[in-house]
Order: sequence, then structure tokens, then C-alpha cells
Amino acid sequence: MGMFSESVDVACAPDGQPVSLTWSRRSYTVCAEPVRWYERRQWWDEVSRAPLGSGQGVVDHEIWRVQVLPVDGRERTGREQDEPLTLDLTRHIGSGRWRLLRIHDGLRPTTA
Repeated sequence: MGMFSESVDVACAPDGQPVSLTWSRRSYTVCAEPVRWYERRQWWDEVSRAPLGSGQGVVDHEIWRVQVLPVDGRERTGREQDEPLTLDLTRHIGSGRWRLLRIHDGLRPTTA
């Protein structure tokens, strides 16, 4: 569907892995193993500059790809319960706030 940035509330397991989220006043549960990676921020476009020797999160940010199902059993588009929605989320390391970055159509969980 594309890339954007919208605030989401994410609940995490003790190891920091997302387990559920609230987005647009709807609750979702993570239904497949999330995948985490780091991407380089466009620090050259930012007004403020990081001081030399700053810690983790200044140049890279954490991204999680999660597959979720609505808690009530249906997504707004009328998808059946067995069709999860795939989202990319980012967590700001300094504040701990989460943002929704991407919504993917047609990505399904893989089974081993």
C-alpha cells in the first residue's frame, strides 16, 4: 500500500518483541514470528546534528515487520481471520515511541 508514518501503541514481550498493537482505535495481535532489522536514517536531511560519539539509534533505527490479526476477528476491509495484515513498525530508541511505516498487501506468513 505504501509508506507513511503514523503513531501506534505497541505492547512487547520482555525481550522487546511486539506481541500486540493498537492502531486507528483497533486492537491487533501478532500472529507470526516478527522480523527485526535496522535501517539507516536520513540524518543528512535532519535539522539537528548528532554530537560526535553519540550512541545507538543516532544513525540507524529499528524496524519490525509484524503480521497481525484484528482482535475482533475481522479487519476493516472484511478480510477473513486467516488472512493477516503485514505491517512495518519502527521504534524510536530514545523515546520508545512506535510508528507505523508501511502496510503490505498480499504478504502472508511463511510456515516451516
